Amino acid sequence: MTAILIDNAAGIFTGLPGPAMRTSGQIRIRDGVIAEMGALELRPGETRLDARGGVVYPGLISTHHHLFQSVLKGVRSGIDLPLAGWLREVPYRYWSKLDEEALGVAARIALAELLLSGTTTAADHHYLFSDTFRFDPAQVIFDVARSLGLRLVFCRGGATIARHVDKYGSMTTPVETLDRMLQSVEACAQRFHDNSPASLSRVALAPTTPTWSIDPGELREAIAAARRMGIRLHSHLSESTDYVDFCLSVHGRRPVHWLAEHDWLGPDVWFAHLVHLDEDEVRVLASTGTGMAHCPQSNCRLGSGVAPADALARIGGAVSLGVDGAASNEAADMLCEMHSAWHTHRAVKGAGVVTAEDVVHWATAGGARVLGMPQVGTLAPGQQADIAIFDLDEPRHFGMHDPLIAPVTCGGSAKVRYLLIGGRIVVEDGAIPGLDLQKLKSDAARVVTRLAA
Repeated sequence: MTAILIDNAAGIFTGLPGPAMRTSGQIRIRDGVIAEMGALELRPGETRLDARGGVVYPGLISTHHHLFQSVLKGVRSGIDLPLAGWLREVPYRYWSKLDEEALGVAARIALAELLLSGTTTAADHHYLFSDTFRFDPAQVIFDVARSLGLRLVFCRGGATIARHVDKYGSMTTPVETLDRMLQSVEACAQRFHDNSPASLSRVALAPTTPTWSIDPGELREAIAAARRMGIRLHSHLSESTDYVDFCLSVHGRRPVHWLAEHDWLGPDVWFAHLVHLDEDEVRVLASTGTGMAHCPQSNCRLGSGVAPADALARIGGAVSLGVDGAASNEAADMLCEMHSAWHTHRAVKGAGVVTAEDVVHWATAGGARVLGMPQVGTLAPGQQADIAIFDLDEPRHFGMHDPLIAPVTCGGSAKVRYLLIGGRIVVEDGAIPGLDLQKLKSDAARVVTRLAA
């Protein structure tokens, strides 16, 4: 039996609602599970992790990412474009050049960046599956995640109809039949999906967007298949006004109302972005338990707007945070995402609309709710020991009256002293054991040079 005692923290955020969000004392871990919290003493045989001067959070949870994009950061032709133009100039232009090496390097960059920001669980929305590939993207990504010890939800995406983003019809991503997509998802789930409390790997069905990438007549069959397989459903929705305009002109409904008619809402469904919602759509999402992966940095970078995450959360909706792909968010880490969420809503809607505690809740318990993983996202006895201990040893943190909120409010990057996933140390003193960052840097440079050639 392995036993750990976390001691001397300046404070603890639990992820729980209300006054229970803040606590103090020690945390005892046995065999990867939180056994006790409170005023505890070190016992013989226990390993002591000293959190002196630091603060403790639940492991952060990113509910929407595109790992492959971590070798497509800062593409000059797309850096100042809105969503449609950026899609044309970056993922649609480069996807066919992404071979097995490029995908593996991108996944390692992305997951390392998440780990070093205190993230323990990530959902990767991967929608590139082509007959031209001589490798299995799911296998590549799961192999990288397993080597780093991070919990991964693989959202197997794709499209059954092509979306053209240029006037010549040449810029598209791969397409497949619905039968082939569902067969592939089922095979992926049989290999990788694990519903156990300590699971490090899960699978979701994730057509790229219901608006453009799947035939309306296939929507019910797709969601029924996901529910038959016992997996969740994920997609993009209402990221830009184009989604709303298209649905109103073609279907006579706003996107959320249109999807309600096709059974694409519920507590087993979550959408990325959801920037352009009206008040009734927010109410429908809350009443059905449909989740939001709020991606403020990407939405700001692309000029898409600010999602009503605060409004959805106020009426009990399921709100989480996602970093989105690094090609539209060159700082794809959860600390920057939390800081951006805290700033963005207050700038647009007023200083009292979102608190630091709200943002931490979205990034922890909210993520666990959206992904259907109640065993993580909060710190309490019986929970998996997914725990981040942040150092507050940079000048930006000095002088803080409330050190607990420093990782959110101070910006920059609070160094991770320890990151535990199921009680295993995966980051120590700001480093990932066994990961050669200089090699990863050189691998990334080589891949970028090849992609840009």
